[in-house]
Amino acid sequence: MKKSLVALSIGAGMSAGANAAVYQLEELSTLDTAKHHYITDVNNNGDVIGQARGIYNLPIDVSYIDFTENTIKNAYENWETRQFEQINKDITFTLDDIAAGNINADALTFMLAFLSDRNGDYNWQKLSDIVAVDFTPSPATEMTLTDVVSSEFDGLTRSVNALYNAISEDGVRVGSASAPYSKVEFTPEGEEEAETFFIREYRSRGVVVSNTGVVTTLPIIDDTYGGEGTATDVVMRPDGGYYVVGSSSIGVTTDGQDNYDENCDGVDEPVEACVWRYENAASSNLLSSFYNRRAVQWTLDANLNVVETKELGLGLVREEDEDNAFVSVALAVNADGVSVGYSHVRRYNNENSILTMPVAFKDGEVIELLNQEDDWRAGKALAITDEGIIVGYGTKLVEGRTTTKFFYHDLNTGTTTFPTDYFSSSSSVARDVNANGLVVGEGEVDVVSSSSRRREAFLYSIGDDAVANINDLLPCYDTDGESDYPYNFSEATAVDDDGTIYGVATKTVQKLNARGEVEVDDSGKTLFESVAMPVMLTRIAGGEVEECPPAAAGTYERQSGSFGWLALLALPLLALRRRFIR
Repeated sequence: MKKSLVALSIGAGMSAGANAAVYQLEELSTLDTAKHHYITDVNNNGDVIGQARGIYNLPIDVSYIDFTENTIKNAYENWETRQFEQINKDITFTLDDIAAGNINADALTFMLAFLSDRNGDYNWQKLSDIVAVDFTPSPATEMTLTDVVSSEFDGLTRSVNALYNAISEDGVRVGSASAPYSKVEFTPEGEEEAETFFIREYRSRGVVVSNTGVVTTLPIIDDTYGGEGTATDVVMRPDGGYYVVGSSSIGVTTDGQDNYDENCDGVDEPVEACVWRYENAASSNLLSSFYNRRAVQWTLDANLNVVETKELGLGLVREEDEDNAFVSVALAVNADGVSVGYSHVRRYNNENSILTMPVAFKDGEVIELLNQEDDWRAGKALAITDEGIIVGYGTKLVEGRTTTKFFYHDLNTGTTTFPTDYFSSSSSVARDVNANGLVVGEGEVDVVSSSSRRREAFLYSIGDDAVANINDLLPCYDTDGESDYPYNFSEATAVDDDGTIYGVATKTVQKLNARGEVEVDDSGKTLFESVAMPVMLTRIAGGEVEECPPAAAGTYERQSGSFGWLALLALPLLALRRRFIR
């Protein structure tokens, strides 16, 4: 019987002569303008896309701010106490400096934190530090998607969440982006002075980017009050066209319409600001969303013109007395037009309880992939191959803790398998599967904390008993043969049909401030931090698992530490993806 790659790799580690790693790691090109970089998709031609977070030099519009108001004065005083006085350091800027446009790195950090705390207030500038990135060809380049040049300052508004989600074999990319914000003056009824409001045209749209860089916005089914749409995957059709999947609003919910009718009259605030307020208030709970949304498939011709926009269905039938927002989203599609994602469904033993479960959209049906009677209460399907193999994760209580467990599902037989991951209460997610049955993802590798656990990437071959930690398949030392290996491979997001793995590794580098300048301490010593790097892992011919001595074997833990930010930033990716090698 032919052994799998994982079995061969693990078995090689038992031989006394093991002295070469199984994979070699290569950093991909990154933007000089951002701190963290994440891969979201690749194709079999080596084209790699993703996103960057932590943009340096975000623009601050000070023209509308009254720096004598208590809101910002109190925030400044609290910042001075917490960030400077408690470490016996003098603050390096004043509010007058900021008002005059003299914004050093410390002042910029303060203003970004101040605006972030007021992200739910439409009277303050909106900024986003997320951009779409083409990692190849080198050097990496930013794709602005829906952002525009600002009328208030030089450069883009930097108010758009620009997400790259998938790429086809011939280089067509799809993603999602919000509309840019604009600043308007509005005088509420009964007031004498105008107020500043930041408004936008819509919450989000799916976009298609041609292999020459032309950006096209996909139509949504219902754009009442702006609406909402996403594009999460793209695949070439045999006739030369494309399938694109994602989601679209199909109308405003009953509660949403009632709120609009009662409050969005343009008297106390611009209508767009009122809609934005209700969209935001409902965004944390799918059932209370401002819009009803459905999984959608767009059929495009070879020139990327939309030929058809089709709803893919919902995993339940709405009762007459139900006013909830019901949602389904397609996250991946194969060349046959079979899609997977998630949908609201009813709990098997309680018709009034609504769950969000992994599903497949096939031939007009919405097919649940997990057996609720086994206590699965949530999940998402993130990838599908042309052969009908689906991967994703389900959620259940394990040892009293809400835990995700990765699975693969064979659509041909209807069987779902949950392989053994790192340990019983480890949360794991499968992000991609290739045509040869190699699955990649990540899982928790320690039990230090119940709320924030370190994650490391895994490799699994369908049919094996358990996963292999990809870090165990990397070298013990850096290229000099002595220094500890500088990477911890935290998240595997894609694997091509040749078995090349792509994802995120954490690495310790010089710490850069909000201006992108190297930070030093009071003595002038350079500070360091861990950042997320986009990397590619290729198989080493004849490579074997290295038997690292304790010091080198512990490198992964020392380098990765506890990356709470990495776990948090990874969560949105589950909703974006995905990829799925055909």
